[in-house]
Amino acid sequence: MTPAETEHYVDAAAAALDLRLRGEHRPGVLRYFALAAEFAAVVDAVPLTLHAESAMSFRPVAEEPSP
Repeated sequence: MTPAETEHYVDAAAAALDLRLRGEHRPGVLRYFALAAEFAAVVDAVPLTLHAESAMSFRPVAEEPSP
């Protein structure tokens, strides 16, 4: 997303949620959404085959105890 697209998206999402975004928070929100868009582009770039299936569930691995 371009910076202008990010701004338009944030403005539209805030309006849809009836969320007033404070001026001092706006730069951080825009940075976050730009970062999220970069992550999405990385995930979207992974080619999928016709047989690719989504995971049924996510089970995090438990941390091993420290020695």
